Amino acid sequence: MTSGPVARQVSGAATLRAALLEADRALGAAGVASPRPDAEELAAHLLGVDRGQLWQHLDAPAPTGFPDLVQRRAHRVPLQHITGKAYFRHLTLHVGPGVFIPRPETEVVAGHAIELLQMMAAAPTTDSRPHVAVDLGAGSGAIALSLAGEVPGVEVHAFEADPGVMPWLHRNAADSPVRVHHEDLAVALAGVEGQVDVVVSNPPYIPQDAVPRDPEVARFDPPQALYSGSDGLDHVRAVERAAHRLLRHGGFVVVEHADQQGRSAPGIFTEAAGWSDVSDHLDLAGRPRYLVARRDRSSEGAG
Repeated sequence: MTSGPVARQVSGAATLRAALLEADRALGAAGVASPRPDAEELAAHLLGVDRGQLWQHLDAPAPTGFPDLVQRRAHRVPLQHITGKAYFRHLTLHVGPGVFIPRPETEVVAGHAIELLQMMAAAPTTDSRPHVAVDLGAGSGAIALSLAGEVPGVEVHAFEADPGVMPWLHRNAADSPVRVHHEDLAVALAGVEGQVDVVVSNPPYIPQDAVPRDPEVARFDPPQALYSGSDGLDHVRAVERAAHRLLRHGGFVVVEHADQQGRSAPGIFTEAAGWSDVSDHLDLAGRPRYLVARRDRSSEGAG
């Protein structure tokens, strides 16, 4: 049963073409950043087709339930919670309440880690062991699954401490070679200490007292995936300690951070012992987004 002003407005359209136009207007008025693409994704979801195939259905009636889904999106329920899917690089992930929805910015972070692993795989070596990568705070598994899918032969471990996230991570990783771990970060992955080539993480990094701008984030993302102490860097500090323990000498860590933390987040690594080549990098919008550091080779052979 259609309810709510937005749903009634959309339900009055005679064809999907007209319903999409009404949905575009309604979602735009509600502050949704991408109203037309979101409306099309909702229609494609109900029809069971790819968004690019919608043109074949434009002159037919809108699918049953479309007005109500538009109403939910106008209330700023995340599109991914409505469809149950999130797209990340080459992946389609299962997501929903309780798990952080992967963002496009993180695709660049994963891409840098992938490039490091590809560089290592291409280098001549007499060591026959597989290269090892760890995703700390794997959430839905977006980064870990990207590493495993785009760097053949790499051994990937996905670590997650939040028990509420584990069903999503297990579901997404079920048909992959990614090894899933549910442990405390301080002791996580003790079996691969000193053997990891690349550690990558998208940790919580919002200061505890900050309020996210987007209602989708503030109301629907799990707080434990967002907030990290008074300066937003408590989890980055924990990742630094874990990465130092896990990485082999000469291995790399890649850590996402907020765009306001382009100095403070790398500073955690420059101030800690055992790191070199600390640098910060921009996302596609030109904003500070992630740091890269190398486990100091000068420590090689030390305990």
